[in-house]
Amino acid sequence: MSSGELQVLAIAGSLRRGSFNKGLIRAAQEVKPAGMNIEVYDLAPIPLYNEDLRIEGDPQVIRDFKERIAAADGLLLAVPEYNYSIAGVFKNAIDWASRPPDTSPLRGKPVAVMGAGGRLGAARAQYHLRQVAVFTKMFVMIGPELMVPAAYEKFDQDGNLTDRSYLPRIAELVASFASWIRFVQAGRAAVEVES
Repeated sequence: MSSGELQVLAIAGSLRRGSFNKGLIRAAQEVKPAGMNIEVYDLAPIPLYNEDLRIEGDPQVIRDFKERIAAADGLLLAVPEYNYSIAGVFKNAIDWASRPPDTSPLRGKPVAVMGAGGRLGAARAQYHLRQVAVFTKMFVMIGPELMVPAAYEKFDQDGNLTDRSYLPRIAELVASFASWIRFVQAGRAAVEVES
């Protein structure tokens, strides 16, 4: 169990410089609670998943990615929605991190989900991610949910959140996530004591 500052690794499932979901992460960094550090991980260097490469030994960038996930107390995932689902680049990163399943750093990792997008604010992608989390054994926080619809009206061309009315909801999400991380850590510690 982490006794100091909570270390959160934030990942946006988009490579675009002006990504709305990268903007959501920056907004979360602005309003994070005391005792939490939110560090951003960029998915751009992650190669396409290839089982042959994994069997030969993860490429260095994947080893680094898995180490960053393992070192984090929790993952803050900002999910764009493409064609009613998770963006391919995001799913690709999860596929790398989830293998092999028995030693995946995703297993038992506390996760918070948020997203910005079209009319439903990436709702469908968020729900698909929750389905993926069942198999990968990530512990996704149930709520609060954060969906930012019509994102093109709420962010500028650089992907910065301009609709500041969302800041209290983002602050609520990251504060709840701090509690969720501690809850998961306490449960894990209790299980270790019993065994």
